[in-house]
Amino acid sequence: MRFKVLTDIGRKRTVNEDSAAVFTLPNGIMLAVIADGMGGHLGGDYASSTAVKVIGEQFMELDSSKFEAEGKWAQWLQEAVIYVNDLLYKHANENEAYKGMGTTLEAALIRGRSCLISHTGDSRVYAIDGQGVRQVTRDHSYVNVLLDSGEITEEEAAVHPRRNWIMKAVGSEKKLVPDLYSLELEDDMYMLICTDGLSNKVNQQSMSDIVLSTATLRDKTEELVDLANKMGGEDNISVILIDSSEVEATNP
Repeated sequence: MRFKVLTDIGRKRTVNEDSAAVFTLPNGIMLAVIADGMGGHLGGDYASSTAVKVIGEQFMELDSSKFEAEGKWAQWLQEAVIYVNDLLYKHANENEAYKGMGTTLEAALIRGRSCLISHTGDSRVYAIDGQGVRQVTRDHSYVNVLLDSGEITEEEAAVHPRRNWIMKAVGSEKKLVPDLYSLELEDDMYMLICTDGLSNKVNQQSMSDIVLSTATLRDKTEELVDLANKMGGEDNISVILIDSSEVEATNP
């Protein structure tokens, strides 16, 4: 897998509360993580950077030979996210300056063509290929609750004044049950993991046009971020773009 990671402060913020990284084991198993912190400049930055750092450290210490069955990988992934939740929740309750902090968290574990995704919040994972763009994850958002109950339409959700309200975040509640998704990475498929600084500004057609262009992976990632900034750049913007055409992990 070829991948590129880019995080940008945007045009309006003074602090980047996003964090993103890709970790790779010697046997090529890969973990891609993105987090969008909340809770003020101090809390948001701490929550997102700690989440990415801690889950990455746990991953790099794994003996992957003990994890043959997919069920064991899924169990490890969810338990790692729950551990991070406990860590952040305890820190927030013991330190007044961090009260109310939390973070979205997308953690995508890739083994060959198989991908497991732990999802909390409104950062997103997209699968992009010649057939179009598919949003793999579903936002834990207030507007999705309204959509599910039939109170608003998709069109109303897109412009709802509370569309950025999230209903679940890592570190904000004592108990957390992350969503778990499974994705098979086909040939010529890209996986785009991003914070809402990108997804709120760049529509799916533009995502597809950029990602499926003949540009380098680095240029595609930079173009996505640049477009989000051109569309206003009110939020931090983070992107991990993964090209599944090669199984071995490389960072061009």
